[in-house]
Amino acid sequence: MNTDPIADYLTRIRNASRAGHRVVEIPASKLKKEMTKILFDQGYILSYKFEDTTVQGSIKIALKYDKMTKEPVIKKIQRISTPGLRQYAGANELPRVLNGLGIAIVSTSHGVMTGKQAKRENVGGEVLCYVY
Repeated sequence: MNTDPIADYLTRIRNASRAGHRVVEIPASKLKKEMTKILFDQGYILSYKFEDTTVQGSIKIALKYDKMTKEPVIKKIQRISTPGLRQYAGANELPRVLNGLGIAIVSTSHGVMTGKQAKRENVGGEVLCYVY
């Protein structure tokens, strides 16, 4: 039984990118699908595909690597809010990751979005993770 599915999602991506895998398969959920769409829109992953072959379904993510150095585009992916210690931030207190070069994924009342989008819409929420 996995008690923290978001941490599992982030760990699978982190491990696959460090191992040099091209594709990683992750059990699906609504939150994971939204986070995957954000990672794709921000240019951190190459592509993704949602498969509903099983009851839960799965997400296949094609990881992105630098063409010259062959290093993964995702340098660090870090869980911020944990089940034991939730981290919330208001619209004015949303963090800037790596001085604006990275993104913070925030779960708000308007859905899951990046910290920049949440600040633009003037909503706060739970800071799920940092990606850079």
